[in-house]
Amino acid sequence: MTKHIFFLALMIGSMVRASPVVFQSADRQTALLELYTSEGCSSCPPAEAWLSKLKNEPGLWSEYVPVAFHVDYWNGLGWRDRLSNEQYSERQRSYAQSWSAQEIYTPELVLNGKEWHNWFGFRGAPAAGSVRSGILYARSQDEKHWQVEFAPSSGEGTEYEVTAALLVSGLGSDIGAGENSGRHLNHDFAALSLITRPMTSQTNGLAGTFIIDSAPKDIKGRLALAVWVTRAGQLEPLQATGGWLPANTQVSGSK
Repeated sequence: MTKHIFFLALMIGSMVRASPVVFQSADRQTALLELYTSEGCSSCPPAEAWLSKLKNEPGLWSEYVPVAFHVDYWNGLGWRDRLSNEQYSERQRSYAQSWSAQEIYTPELVLNGKEWHNWFGFRGAPAAGSVRSGILYARSQDEKHWQVEFAPSSGEGTEYEVTAALLVSGLGSDIGAGENSGRHLNHDFAALSLITRPMTSQTNGLAGTFIIDSAPKDIKGRLALAVWVTRAGQLEPLQATGGWLPANTQVSGSK
């Protein structure tokens, strides 16, 4: 009898595991909210604390998709941020160049590709846009290989790209040097990887794929995925989606 129960449990486990992970937006635009931050910046913890509160908002993933990019240009000032990546700093510089801004800084928030100054004291979370952008759909059978489909509301012919960021929440860091020396910092929606891939035209819209690969062992927390679509070569998102990954997901980084 015990043997039969064991095999039944294995079968149920495999059936649950076989269920795909699916994220899908509505037709109207879901806001993409980006925070540029660093563990080496004493002004950043309040911005990260504000972003962390969004975990409890009902519009998470459906009204807005948050991503915290830890930049690397603070690393030479006494503390190396383990979440930092030169790729994120370059993304922020690309935004600044597109706005003809003279400098970059932290904390900086970007909402739907535009610099956003109104976050401080802002109650709740940014609402989804009123623009009807089209439905974005992301699906994976194993949380590693992802298929993406996008049906833009406007039928204009152009090239598109899909970008995906693997995120971690509930991660803590004890800071040993720099401006935040001696503090314990909590991080949510922190990017562990960032990848952009082209999309190809299909009969009913556009399609693309990407792969999320193996994780650094020192990163422990709840994983999520943010996915958004842009016109090729541009940063401003047209549509976004995302969500929490299953608790047993052991992935990070990307190819």
